[in-house]
Amino acid sequence: MGLFFTLSDSQGQAAIKCVVWNSQKDKLLELPQQGSQILVNGNVRLYPKRGEYQLTVFQVLAVGDGLQSLRYQQLRSRLEAEGLFDTAIKRSLPTYPQTIAIVTSSTAAAWGDIQRTLAQRNPGIHVLFSPATVQGKEAPNSIVSAIERVKSDGRAELLILARGGGAVEDLFCFNDERVVRAISQSSIPVITGIGHQRDETLADLVADVNAHTPTAAAEIAVPSITVLVTEHQQRKARLIANLQRRLRQEAESLAQVKKRLKNLPVYSASVRAATVKVHLLQQKLQALDPKAVLKRGFALVRKTNGEVVTNSVMLDTEQELVVQLPQGAIKVKVTEILSE
Repeated sequence: MGLFFTLSDSQGQAAIKCVVWNSQKDKLLELPQQGSQILVNGNVRLYPKRGEYQLTVFQVLAVGDGLQSLRYQQLRSRLEAEGLFDTAIKRSLPTYPQTIAIVTSSTAAAWGDIQRTLAQRNPGIHVLFSPATVQGKEAPNSIVSAIERVKSDGRAELLILARGGGAVEDLFCFNDERVVRAISQSSIPVITGIGHQRDETLADLVADVNAHTPTAAAEIAVPSITVLVTEHQQRKARLIANLQRRLRQEAESLAQVKKRLKNLPVYSASVRAATVKVHLLQQKLQALDPKAVLKRGFALVRKTNGEVVTNSVMLDTEQELVVQLPQGAIKVKVTEILSE
């Protein structure tokens, strides 16, 4: 068996029956679809008894819109196979960008929409405009050049590629491989805001963030100053509340310590006994203190090497000694050793 269909001209005035046998079906580049515009290759066969012609089709090629769709799908599949659309390689947007580059047409409504949105959300944002043609045959090269200008300038932290809505064919330039690769190779994150919500281009798929419309792209790029102020006030309130709670906790802890100190049995027998013991120990330490002994009129005699002299037999005449007094020390020389 095979696939049977009918070809007719655009005015519907002529038609011919066609067949693609199963043996040839898997070799087709394009399967015939109802209402599609195609170009076929095949052999004509005549059935005399019925007075009919039938075309045995060997190949089907898309033309017109169908050809454009085929090229789009082929390019999409190839770029997807290269990993250009992988979410893993998407770059994070800066949280608080100070400088943003806009690539769009200077006469496009998208440029005005983006300017108004950025001014409303954060008037302090520095905007760099890199104009480009965003429709027609010259658009792909123009868009690529505009992105390169932003890259060479080096000031922008974020780039918005935008165009307002229009017919499907008006957005073909954003399916151009040159544009897709320029976005992929951009040194800064890219947000696309192209067409309407229903539109999707290859530029949207490769961009780090796809906002669908120019206004939405501007809203994603820049946080609202009003929201930032509100968030700051909320953080401030939470910080104050945490500090106040910590102060209350510390005050309660201090009050508990004071209460425990007041209830301490200062005059109990165990405290008195411990106090007497401490005094005795202090007296013993004072009695054993060499300085205390010196203060009673004694002196400490050492050799020059630090050895303490306890007996006269340890000495020789003319030997130098150091005598430690209660206040200061003196150096002496032995002139005579007396017997006991």
